[in-house]
Amino acid sequence: EHIEIPIPKYFIKENRKALQEREKLLAQILVNAGLQTQKPVKCMDFEEAIRLIQVAERARQGRLRATFMKQIYLEEKRERQAKLQGKTGPNPDDAATCIQKIWRGYIQCKKTEKIGEEEMIFLGMTVSTSMLRAREVNILRGEVQERHEEDYRKALVHTKDRLKQTEGLDIKEILQDQIRQCFIECRNIIGKFPDYPTEEAGGSAATFSQKTPDQVDEELTAKEEAALQKKPKKDKEKEKGKGKEKKNEEKQKTEKKVKVRFPALRTISKEGWKMAPSNFLPVMEEGSIQYNAVWNNRDEGWNFLQERDPELIKQEKREEVEKEIRVQVDEVMRQEVKNLKLVVDKEQSDEQKKGKKSEKFPRVSELSLVYRTIDSLYKELAERGLLIKAKTVNLCDYVGEYSYLGTALRQADVEPMPSLSDVRQLIALYGILPLGSQAVHEKAPLVKAMLLAGPAGVGKKMLVHAICTETGANLFNLSASNIAGKYPGSSGLQMMLHLVYKVAKQLQPSVVWIGDAEKTFYKKVPKAEKEIDPKRLKRILPTFLKLLKAEDRVLLVGTSRRPFDADLRPFCKVYQKIILIPRPDYASRFGKYFKSPSLIITILWKHIILQNGGVITKTLNISCLAKLSDGFTQGHIFQAVQTVLSERRMLQMTKKPLRAVEFMTPLARQDPVYKEEEETFK
Repeated sequence: EHIEIPIPKYFIKENRKALQEREKLLAQILVNAGLQTQKPVKCMDFEEAIRLIQVAERARQGRLRATFMKQIYLEEKRERQAKLQGKTGPNPDDAATCIQKIWRGYIQCKKTEKIGEEEMIFLGMTVSTSMLRAREVNILRGEVQERHEEDYRKALVHTKDRLKQTEGLDIKEILQDQIRQCFIECRNIIGKFPDYPTEEAGGSAATFSQKTPDQVDEELTAKEEAALQKKPKKDKEKEKGKGKEKKNEEKQKTEKKVKVRFPALRTISKEGWKMAPSNFLPVMEEGSIQYNAVWNNRDEGWNFLQERDPELIKQEKREEVEKEIRVQVDEVMRQEVKNLKLVVDKEQSDEQKKGKKSEKFPRVSELSLVYRTIDSLYKELAERGLLIKAKTVNLCDYVGEYSYLGTALRQADVEPMPSLSDVRQLIALYGILPLGSQAVHEKAPLVKAMLLAGPAGVGKKMLVHAICTETGANLFNLSASNIAGKYPGSSGLQMMLHLVYKVAKQLQPSVVWIGDAEKTFYKKVPKAEKEIDPKRLKRILPTFLKLLKAEDRVLLVGTSRRPFDADLRPFCKVYQKIILIPRPDYASRFGKYFKSPSLIITILWKHIILQNGGVITKTLNISCLAKLSDGFTQGHIFQAVQTVLSERRMLQMTKKPLRAVEFMTPLARQDPVYKEEEETFK
């Protein structure tokens, strides 16, 4: 549990407002389209409302009458005791004993309450006062951060506008003087004006910053020579490449065969295994350098409230203003250099020599989407049922324990099945973290498609919804059964995927889900499924994945209960990562149930019974249930618990506690996962 990868909360926290607005919009679209029905509000009759008020008022009057009669009774009792004792007062010893009794009872009640609270905190059934206080502090800290962030963003805009007004003209004049001086010095050395660098090359900032005229001349001549040398090399490479293609293909085939048959040869070498350089290390080093330069020796004593620093904002925005002004200066100076070449060097520009190129117009189908807003595309996909609402499920709700026998089985040359804890970790690594963080998505190995394979009822769809919940991603359903009859024809299919790609990219992160993914790559389509055309996406899916780039936080997730029915070669080419989700092992079905604020270990049977309103008592033998449910999935156990815990059985819970025998009959009516089916997944 300590090596479990935590899911950062800022994925949702930083985009909470946008996600809430998007959720409201989607719910409204689904209601207007008739795809989702609102719960009807029950109207109360006038007579029923009067009866409810009468019952409440009569109960209040009854409580007041009872307290009044109790006071009268106690007063009469005191008067009778006073008459019996007479004029003499009570015995001092009896009075002291009475006071001691009341005080000791009060103190013992307080101690018992404190012990009970500590026990409930230890069992994880209540939260300690320190935890409650910490939650309040976190809420207050979040409010302060939001106020400071809003103030910071306003200051960014205000500071930038102010710098443009006060320092913009001076920066422009300085840049123009520097560029003119550099060009004049270059002409004195070379004998002509050099070409002005293009915007793609970085403009004047990339070429003339902190460089002498000789260095500029050397760079320009080197670029011209490199461009001349590339042309003959390309022609030679084309001629040589045709003859070597066949040899390379044969080598690749033999290498692939060796890799498949002998996977151990990948890591074995004479020098030994070496770790590849980390993509995140340069970012961490850059952050460390920036911290040491800016924050390490910085005095923050004056800034107790941790508000914005005006000087840091000025430094940051001054660089942005200089870049924007440099772009404008480059346009002016580029035209000035052209005029100087025409007048002094008498050279013609490249545009005059080549002439104007003909403009390319986009296709009609592309134009129809260019002028449409994202909101209209979003609405169309939701009305067609391609954009669906994700269920609120967290990754921690996918209950499962770590496999403690995995190492022992590997030592005995037996490959163990992955545990449910391993599945959670892989989902976090390949799905949640790259989708939630743009930096992780760009630096980590790019995973565009992922397949969740396993028998029915192991929680494949639940994991898809968990990815969307943890990252706030949109969920697109492109299952074969869902897209049947929608956007017919090849042009319609291209339009559908173009819509999905455009909306998913614009409103990232997004998850494109394909249920029963093996149907898209059927070897032979069954007669019963020919009408829905399940292989409709087979040819266009690879092109859809090619469009996804490193900066696009879009993930294709497929779920399959029978992956062995598909044509494996194209199937495995589309899905880069294939995660096998097994049935729950004994450690997940039964184990030590312990829950605390710092540690949560929930076991499947107990978790599902408590989730459905059941009560765990000593009469319920969880160990027996865990042993007898070997081979059954989480879905089977959930259905069995729901069948047993009916409304009538819930009312009998206090007098008749649950027993293990009650769950056996509904569990036996379902088909378990046999070993033969499990071996086919391997």
